[in-house]
Amino acid sequence: MSQPLTTSLRGKRGLVVGIANDSSIAAGCARAFAAQGATLAATYLNEKALPHVRPVTDALGCELLLPCDVSVAGQLEAVFEKVRATWGRLDFLLHAIAFAPAADLHGRVVDCSAAGFGLAMDVSCHSFLRMARLAEPLMPDGGCLLTVTFYGSERVVANYNLMGPVKAALESAVRYTAAELGPKQIRAHAISPGPISTRAASGIAHFDALLVAEAAAAPEHQLVDIEDVGALAAFLVSDGARHITGTIIPVDSGQHLLA
Repeated sequence: MSQPLTTSLRGKRGLVVGIANDSSIAAGCARAFAAQGATLAATYLNEKALPHVRPVTDALGCELLLPCDVSVAGQLEAVFEKVRATWGRLDFLLHAIAFAPAADLHGRVVDCSAAGFGLAMDVSCHSFLRMARLAEPLMPDGGCLLTVTFYGSERVVANYNLMGPVKAALESAVRYTAAELGPKQIRAHAISPGPISTRAASGIAHFDALLVAEAAAAPEHQLVDIEDVGALAAFLVSDGARHITGTIIPVDSGQHLLA
């Protein structure tokens, strides 16, 4: 008789990219991973961000804390090389980074500059593909790749603007990654939370109004938080989800049900 599948992450090693502070989605996920027994590595954007990231990673006992600005040549590759040299393998990865220049984010999509569109796509979408490619040789026995999206990828959300097409591309990238790496038992998912008050979200105009509208409209009449996202993320990277891949999973109190 086979052993029952477990959602424990004990013995698994994971890389978390995108912790900005203790209120970021990546921080909520990291706490959930650690609570299930995972050993973690994490990154920080730059020296200015480090004082906001280190308290989170220190509290979780992260074994590695590495600089990673995906727009700086070589930094992402250096992160994976350090993971390889230290652990020799990787079981899961969380990609929770996104960026768009303010001028392009706050204007109409049809008016966005080619440079702004390209930068938003590079940081928010293509970096996931780069991470998948770098993680692949570190996952000889399979693994899981996670990223974070938003329902503005599917429907027009006021003031989400340029990030809508970018997140749509990210979701498509997840599906193709899942198909291409599936034969190696490497899974890929995008988690789609409802609006959460994070520093990254504060860059979206009138975001507070969106939070109020979301709470009123969602079937559960409640906002989700980073712990809700973390709970799902921890399940998805566990062996209990070993045959689930290529999904875009909402965590939004039912908002995705509404027209």
